Amino acid sequence: MSRVCQITGKRAMVGNNVSHSNRKTKRRFYPNLMKKRFYIPEEDRWITLKVSAQGLRTINKKGLLNALKEAKQNGIVTNF
Repeated sequence: MSRVCQITGKRAMVGNNVSHSNRKTKRRFYPNLMKKRFYIPEEDRWITLKVSAQGLRTINKKGLLNALKEAKQNGIVTNF
């Protein structure tokens, strides 16, 4: 499974490690992902999502079903 948030679509970014002597080597910045279970009372079931910290804030703000609906419209999540 790839390191992509299922709500916001955040994925790893590429950048540089810069040393004191200003040498640059490639590195990756990974999103703060966690596997979390959410309860959907309307459907009386649990779902497991891989979400970032920003994704958790989005779910708290908009609600789980609205956040999933928007992610599906944006093409981030295919089924839930």
